[in-house]
Amino acid sequence: MAESNEQAARAQKPQVKGTATNQNARPATKGQPKARNTKPAQANTTQAKPVANPSQAKPTQSNTTQAKAEPKAAAKQQPAKTAAEQTAKALKQEEAALLRADTYTNAPKVSRRTLTKEEREAIAKQREEENKEAEKLASTAARGRIGRWWARLQSGPNKITLSMAIVALGVVYGDIGTSPLYTAQTFLSGQGGLGSADREAVLGMLSLVFWSITLITTVKYVLIAMRIDNNGEGGIFALYSLIRRRGAWLAIPAMVGGAAFLADSVLTPAVSISSAVEGLQTLPPLEHVFEENPSLTLMITVVIIVVLFSVQSRGTESIGRVFGSIVLVWFTFLAVVGLVNLSNDWTVFEALNPIYGVKFLFSPHNAAGIALMGTVFLSTTGAEALYSDMGHVGRGNIYFTWPFIKVALVCNYFGQGAWILANSRNPEYNTMKTLNPFFQMMTPNVRYVAVVLSVTAGVIASQALITGAFTMVSEATRLNWMPHLQVRYPARTRGQLYIPVVNGVLCVSTLIVLGIFKDSEHISAAYGLALTITMITTTVLLAVYLWYSGRRIGAVIFTVVFLAIQIMFFVASMAKFLHGGWFTMLLTLAILFVMYTWNEGTKLERAQRRHMRPVDFLPALDKLHSDFRIPYFADNIVYLTSDSETKRLDTDIFFSIFADHPKRARAWWAVSVETTDEPFTREYSVENFGTSYLYRVRFRLGFKVSQSIPAYIHQIMHDLSKTGELPKQRSLYPKVDADPDIGTIRYVLIHKALMPESKVSSRGALSLQAKYAIRHMAGSPVKWFGLAPYNPLVEVQPLFVSTRRPPRLKRTDFVRGPVPSRRKADPAAVPDPLDTTNGLGELVKAVESEASAPGGRPASGKPRGKSDFTRADADTVARMARASRQKPE
Repeated sequence: MAESNEQAARAQKPQVKGTATNQNARPATKGQPKARNTKPAQANTTQAKPVANPSQAKPTQSNTTQAKAEPKAAAKQQPAKTAAEQTAKALKQEEAALLRADTYTNAPKVSRRTLTKEEREAIAKQREEENKEAEKLASTAARGRIGRWWARLQSGPNKITLSMAIVALGVVYGDIGTSPLYTAQTFLSGQGGLGSADREAVLGMLSLVFWSITLITTVKYVLIAMRIDNNGEGGIFALYSLIRRRGAWLAIPAMVGGAAFLADSVLTPAVSISSAVEGLQTLPPLEHVFEENPSLTLMITVVIIVVLFSVQSRGTESIGRVFGSIVLVWFTFLAVVGLVNLSNDWTVFEALNPIYGVKFLFSPHNAAGIALMGTVFLSTTGAEALYSDMGHVGRGNIYFTWPFIKVALVCNYFGQGAWILANSRNPEYNTMKTLNPFFQMMTPNVRYVAVVLSVTAGVIASQALITGAFTMVSEATRLNWMPHLQVRYPARTRGQLYIPVVNGVLCVSTLIVLGIFKDSEHISAAYGLALTITMITTTVLLAVYLWYSGRRIGAVIFTVVFLAIQIMFFVASMAKFLHGGWFTMLLTLAILFVMYTWNEGTKLERAQRRHMRPVDFLPALDKLHSDFRIPYFADNIVYLTSDSETKRLDTDIFFSIFADHPKRARAWWAVSVETTDEPFTREYSVENFGTSYLYRVRFRLGFKVSQSIPAYIHQIMHDLSKTGELPKQRSLYPKVDADPDIGTIRYVLIHKALMPESKVSSRGALSLQAKYAIRHMAGSPVKWFGLAPYNPLVEVQPLFVSTRRPPRLKRTDFVRGPVPSRRKADPAAVPDPLDTTNGLGELVKAVESEASAPGGRPASGKPRGKSDFTRADADTVARMARASRQKPE
């Protein structure tokens, strides 16, 4: 009985063992407790006892064998799976490390929107204002004939707005508004003092002042010149742009007039502010302070000028609104003070008759002679600035505000004349060293207000000339008469601009003027001479415009009348040459030299500059792009060019790619930037010439948009990569631009240099050398386009204008006979035979196997892949390799 039980137990052992193994191999499910003892196995053993047929246990034995094999296979697959997971994990960690390294650069990237929040708000506000204005005009037009006239006026170039009219007061009229501060004072100084100014002299001076303002400012500039604009811009350069095709000689008066205007812009802040600050000396509590510190006036003037130039970057709109309110108060003050003095003697209005002015000018009682016209000219010094600032505030706003300005000026000048007549015999004033009728005609209490307002008006006068200088330089840059400078647009209108380099040069030059002349009396001796030159040249250009526009009789009358008046002004101002006028003439010549040399140098460069058609440059670039023997210079090479035409390529860029060592790249980019008249434009266009390696990109950016190129370049590369126009790129290492999905980028700028062999005149060589020196001082596009952090490459290419052929060299060493040529392969020129990346190694192996194989056939078959090497190259390298192996060590 025990033996039978023993046999039964032995018979059941495989089944029990197999059952227990399968159960333990199965992983426990979630929530199922693990076995802590062998009771379940015993239960299985007990349940297996009824199975008596041994044949029924065989499947159980095969299941047991299969169960044993499954853990072994799983154990073999587990190390391979673990290794793959570790490799993938390592790659992810490496990529994460690269991304972490990129985050340290914090490079700028473009957002998903084309407008910022501030820009959207500005556009929405502008549209809202336009809609309100349109509704107002529609309602006004429905009110009859006057309403329709007003609607047409507001929808044209002569549009009038109250806010911009106030800005016009602050920006345009500052210079002409400070003329009453020193015109009458200079007149009395030229006539020998207050006691020498009789009624004939006063009425003659007032008559000349009134008719000079009327003819020069009102008729010439407000009624004639301001109707001639170039896309809303005024000034002598804008005028020249309209008639430049009428003759090359017109560039001469335009350059001379522009240079003289810029020279006058240096003296205006000095004379306006210093003359106003010197009014502090007339205040009784401060008289002893200025006597003890004679240089205090100069120090105050310097501080005010430095502060004025420091706030220019905020734009003329914000400055003009503040200044406009003050100028409104200033001109109202001028009119009121003049009318108070006129109430004692209204007979001075007899000077409105021009005969008084003509009689006194040629009268023997005129102590100054023809130089009197130089003094009278001071009353019109702001007329040219009025024309050049038209683009800042609009023509309609100047038309709207000028009548008020002229009435206030006339009242003040005639009021000073009435005071001079009333006090010409007063001994108290005859003993004064410096007498200024403007301040003396007021009571001491009012004089405090006058000094404060005059200082402010002097600052505003300087502002008018500074903004005019920005406009003039911007126009000269478009004409290629000055270097391309960094221009900022602080306001929403393009006419309001700020040029940092010009602002700095004007500030330094004005401080130099103050250091040389010290006070307003000596500065006014140099003031006005340069401006007469500008007015004469403007008259010439206006006459040419009128002539070619069909109004020839009017052009002749205009030329005769205004040239006669302004030549008289110039002759009278030449008396100031030795008293300080030499300085303004020196400044004019210096600025004229910059314009002339830049223009001549640009002409010579354009004579050399060529453009290539796709049929000319694509074959060479395609060959270089597929020539894998040459390593990559960079994945992407970006060139900046001023050529906005996208269907061609500059020869400068082409030869830069192939100069010295060819610059092979995955893609070449030629980028140009165009500034639009709209403030927030952000557009681009791409021409790829049917290739995947050459891209001609043109940006169209609004004048308010930052021209930082790198961020936009990355956006374009991503856009082209998504559309398939640019092959996929990926950077393996961290870069400054923090963009691993785009390969390395190298920016290249090209500058020109004159070759010693260039066949060019001495004048042309001087122009080119001066242009390159000016460009070096004016600043680099590297900073303007935000390329400085990316280490751009600045190349210098020769300017082959027309080269001379130098004489041939003569060999002096003796040669006995012909030297046999030994053609040896250059080791540096022959690639490594073991280098299999370019296909040469496969060719060498094929040649060696062909030589060793029976029948002369290659043992390894025909080499696969395309190679740029010939069979002769492979034979040469194979012989070199065999020779190096046979050489004993």
